[in-house]
Amino acid sequence: MKKPAASKGLPPALELLCLRALWQLGEGSVHDVRKAVSKERILAYTTVMTLLDRLEKRGCVARRKPGRSYIYRPKVSRDTMREHALKQLVDGFFDGSAEALLRYMREPRPGVAR
Repeated sequence: MKKPAASKGLPPALELLCLRALWQLGEGSVHDVRKAVSKERILAYTTVMTLLDRLEKRGCVARRKPGRSYIYRPKVSRDTMREHALKQLVDGFFDGSAEALLRYMREPRPGVAR
């Protein structure tokens, strides 16, 4: 049985780019995802196919094959991924304290736009 996506850590940047495209699309083929991500980054068809395959192995997306190509859909919500990312941030940089993160965010720092 596959581990839940959240227990495997956050996806790397390019996988996250594809996952963000699927959150927007709802579901789509490699072609659909490639077209959606091309607004931010031009990726080869085979690269997008590999990234989606990795996301499927990670448990972040599901796929079905109604014809000759796979259709992918997200299995993990944007909010779930945000919660996991925040937990990693808080645990890693703020010793598990959400209050410490909030204090840090409220502190004025020169050169940091708000």
